Amino acid sequence: MPGRVLIVEDEPNIVESLTFLLSREGFDVTSHGNGVTAFDALLVDPPDVLVLDVMLPGLNGFDLLRRLRGNPALASLPVLMLTAKGQKRDREVAEACGANLFMIKPFSNADVVAAVKRLAG
Repeated sequence: MPGRVLIVEDEPNIVESLTFLLSREGFDVTSHGNGVTAFDALLVDPPDVLVLDVMLPGLNGFDLLRRLRGNPALASLPVLMLTAKGQKRDREVAEACGANLFMIKPFSNADVVAAVKRLAG
């Protein structure tokens, strides 16, 4: 079942942690720390699941997700949004943009792994 996961996150410690956790579960994990370069990479080689931060340099996570959902080749890509911004409004924006799941930082490692497995399955 494991597949390929792209993590779009600009905090190196979070990228390292998520990469370790997901790799241990058998996922092939790559990452980008910038919304613009991530979108370019998604166009070339889309993963099975996207783990997406909201606050990113270049292009924020909401705008990146809007671009994905507007692109027929990427519109159905499963997306887990991670954010330190946990207000109700942020969840509503994420859902309106097309996020499949939404998690607030700090998150439980087990919850993130379970969410990615669910999206990949």
